[in-house]
Order: sequence, then C-alpha cells, then structure tokens
Amino acid sequence: MDRKLALEIVRVTEAAALASARLMGRGDGEAADHAAVEAMRRVFDTVDVCGEIVIGEGELDQAPMLHIGERVGAGIPGQDPAVDIAVDPLEGTRLCASGGPNALAVVAISEAGGMLRAPDTYMEKIAVGPAARGVIDLDAPPAENLRRVADAKGVYLDDLTVSILNRPRHEALIEAVRATGARIKLIGDGDVAAAVATCFESSGVDVLMGIGGAPEGVIAAAAIKCCGGDFLGRLRPHDDKTRERAVAMGLDPVDQVMGLETLVSGEVLFAATGVTGGDLLEGVRFFAGGASTHTLIMRSQSGTQRHIRSKHFFARKPEYAS
Repeated sequence: MDRKLALEIVRVTEAAALASARLMGRGDGEAADHAAVEAMRRVFDTVDVCGEIVIGEGELDQAPMLHIGERVGAGIPGQDPAVDIAVDPLEGTRLCASGGPNALAVVAISEAGGMLRAPDTYMEKIAVGPAARGVIDLDAPPAENLRRVADAKGVYLDDLTVSILNRPRHEALIEAVRATGARIKLIGDGDVAAAVATCFESSGVDVLMGIGGAPEGVIAAAAIKCCGGDFLGRLRPHDDKTRERAVAMGLDPVDQVMGLETLVSGEVLFAATGVTGGDLLEGVRFFAGGASTHTLIMRSQSGTQRHIRSKHFFARKPEYAS
C-alpha cells in the first residue's frame, strides 16, 4: 500500500471533523453526523483508490452515503489500489452534540479483503497497548486479565486505569474491576478513542473492557495493529436476526474470539482527526478566517505514528467555510 495514501486520508478525516465541529454542543447529533458524512464523501471522491466501504453508516436503505458496499474513490480499476475502507465519520455523535470529549472522525484502510465484514451489533472487547501484547484472554475473568496486564507493564494492579462504557450492562464488570483495586474511567461514548488510547502512555488509560459496537471494534483493531498493541473481540448479537446474519456473513461460530489478524489482516492505514478534544487528540479550534485540526495517522507496516497539526484558511478553502 502506497505510503502517500496516508496523507490523502488525512484530508478525508480533516474534512469530516471540520464539518461536524461546527455543530458541537448544539444538541443535534443527526445533523452533525450528516455533515461529517457528506464532507468525508466529497473528499473521498478525489482520492486515487478503488475502495469499497466494508464498515460504514449502515446499509444502502439506511444511509444514502458511505453505506456498506458502496464504492468510493477516483481510482482506475487495474491501475490504482483496490482497498477495503472502514469509516466512522463522527465517532461519538452524542459527544459532539453535547460538547463532550473524544469525538473523532475516523478512517481505516486495508488491502482488499483485509477487513472483517462485521454486522451492526455488539462486540465484547478488550484492548491493551504494546507492553501487554499477548497476555490478555477474553475468556478469563477481569481480575485475571488485569493482573496479567499489571505484571506485563511492571506496575501495581491498583495503578492501572480501565476504560469502560457507562452502561447498565456493565454493572457486574464495573464491580469486578473495582474489587481488584484498579481505577476506572467511565466513558459515555466513543470506545474507539478509548481503545486506541491504551497504546499511548500519555493518555493515562491502560485497558479497555466491555461491550460496544462491532463495527467500532474493527476500526479500533486497525488502529491498535498499527501501534503494536493487542485487541480481542467476540460478537454479542442483540437478536436472532442479527445472529443469523452474522452466520450468513461467514462468522460461524458467532461466539468465536477474534484477534487482530482475524479482524484486520495485511497492511493497514489508520487516521483520526479530533472533533472535540480528549485523551487522544485536540479538537477543532476555529479562529478568524479559519480553523486548526489535530490528526493522528498510522501505518502498520512501518509502525510510524504521525501527529499532524494543520491550519485551514477558509478564503483558500471555501468548501470548509460553512
């Protein structure tokens, strides 16, 4: 995969972040998401790839743009790279609508056939950074996993911080983690940012645990693969119809534990631009005549992590002016 593609993808996530950030805190998550989708689609149409959306905004009848199965890119078949694309134009829609932290615009790209086609259902997850790679086990109790992570990182168990989505379904998990003495950071939304944060010591997050969206799990796995961390996931279908769809998609047994290479195989690129500031990235900041963005772009083959801080001047980029 051409490394030059990484900088093209930065343009995609920047556009989505700029568009949705204008609606931060205005209480209309649907409008913010729609703005991000349209901006992302517009820029994708200028990128020289032959892309297929494998993780997107739903099926064709649910999402007119960036839906699963949609073809994007300005590439010429047989000449430009064929790629799988996972998008979350606004990861943390409610966070953006309320002005909360850690809303992101996210894209992950793999070689064609490299990403799991995940149904829109739940996934049980555990994510850690490079220091704890290979020690986690989704079948082990929380206390055992946290002990292993603490040992791998050379810290006391009560020095660990665990991110968990603040949901009623996690009451037992939260109590189990508290019983170990580990610290907990409850998050309202945005478990992609929380999963990726485990790979950066500056975030203060060591582990992500719990059940969240399966599509977000694939995107997080792509990012963590670039960082050298570890991620395990297991589908938790919310009804029989979804379970049947998962089986039809080749995910049988449905309750199998999936590691990084199952979720994302081969080389992968990951880019995220902050919409609202948080543990991982700064948010969009507007100034007279323009705005600034903060983007993380990573490539699994080289392990390179680039932080790109950009200034956009609306007089020269009128498409970003409103």
